[in-house]
Amino acid sequence: MSHPPFRQGGMLARLRDRRLVGAPDRAQTVAYGASAFPANLMLQTFSAFVVFFYVDHLGVPAGWVAAAMVAHGILNALLNPLVGAASDRHRTPWGRRVPWIVLGIVPLVVAFALVWMPPATTPAVLVVWFLVVVAMFDVAYVAVVLNVSALFPEIFRTTAERARGNSPRQLFALVGMILGTAGAPLLYDSIGWAWMGVALAVVCAGFFAWSLAGMVERDADDAARARESTVGLRDQLRYTFANRAFVTYVVGSLLLQSTTAVLLAGVPFYVKYTVGGADADSTLMLAPIFVAAIPAIWGWSWVVRRLGPRTTMLAVVAVYGLATCLYLLPTTVLGAGAAGLAVGLGVAGLMQVLEVTLGQVIDDDERRTGLRREGMYFGANGFVVRGAVVVQAVVVAGVLAASGYVEGATAQAPEVATGVRLLLGGVPVVLAALAFVCFWLYPLRSAASAPVPAAAP
Repeated sequence: MSHPPFRQGGMLARLRDRRLVGAPDRAQTVAYGASAFPANLMLQTFSAFVVFFYVDHLGVPAGWVAAAMVAHGILNALLNPLVGAASDRHRTPWGRRVPWIVLGIVPLVVAFALVWMPPATTPAVLVVWFLVVVAMFDVAYVAVVLNVSALFPEIFRTTAERARGNSPRQLFALVGMILGTAGAPLLYDSIGWAWMGVALAVVCAGFFAWSLAGMVERDADDAARARESTVGLRDQLRYTFANRAFVTYVVGSLLLQSTTAVLLAGVPFYVKYTVGGADADSTLMLAPIFVAAIPAIWGWSWVVRRLGPRTTMLAVVAVYGLATCLYLLPTTVLGAGAAGLAVGLGVAGLMQVLEVTLGQVIDDDERRTGLRREGMYFGANGFVVRGAVVVQAVVVAGVLAASGYVEGATAQAPEVATGVRLLLGGVPVVLAALAFVCFWLYPLRSAASAPVPAAAP
């Protein structure tokens, strides 16, 4: 006689009833961290090459693609607080975060593959295809990645724990970024854009499946959960954006994300038109950034445990901004790669300290309100920082237009090379300087967060 799948002691029941007590073990930490690989692989491939693919390869006018990217950025921004608030308010037997993650994985990887598989048609239809497929990608990406991120300050409860636990996670993220930005040109150059999308989608699905082993939530105080469920979206947004610590953090984060987005989107143009390389040479320019960042992740982990999030953030922003100025100098692909070694130090710092700092903001909010609102804070953060896509699209399109870039032309005016050089070596340092001011004003000055009390039994 068969038994119901949710019987006591059954496999699904054990999965459903998993709860984390104390610090996560090494296997859980590594499995949770593995989720950063597919998240960054897809995001960085999209951010670095989607404009280049649709403008330079498919011949869609740059202004049309810029408008489509603005629409993508607006949709993604709006989805973040909506999903974050819903995730905070609704608790299921499987937890608050895990159901979103499980249900979103397959739609996410399918939509990503379709981005690179447009029909052979007119530019106008290609823009419509782009808008529809990217909207699917946005919905699934937010559902999965926001909830994965919201688990980070819940699984790791102190600044020291987060700095240590974030290291393997960011290592996976770096590998994803390497394949997404430096490896993608090798793939699309050898097997084509469509098969590149399919191959990366299959790899991402496998890593997400593994990472589910580390997605373990904690037991919660039922009274606190009941209070969280009564706070509406409007009140959540009003309170979150009245939090000075969050506002200074999120504006600085937006500026830094915009810096990275502009840099990555400009790399294919920089390689082709400024230093005279082939398309595949983007790998030689991008790989040193991430290779240098791998060992630097552990160095920045040591720094944040000793100096705290704010002081470490100021150091990271200074290193990153000054390093991007080096792109004003190279005349060869190898020279640009050498500059990337310095940029990699700053990239590693941003990856290590940004979410540790947001975790500190969330802890401070819980001590003052008694509510645990990771979803709303990550959602509000996503709402703001997705504006980096808009900044990227407007800045890149504006620089190309101002320098005389012509879509699909076999040769470009000399001013294009100069404009793209300033895009990578001038714009980022200005944005980083503004971010430095924001984090100077960040009010949480303690070196570490005190442990958040465990939920009452």
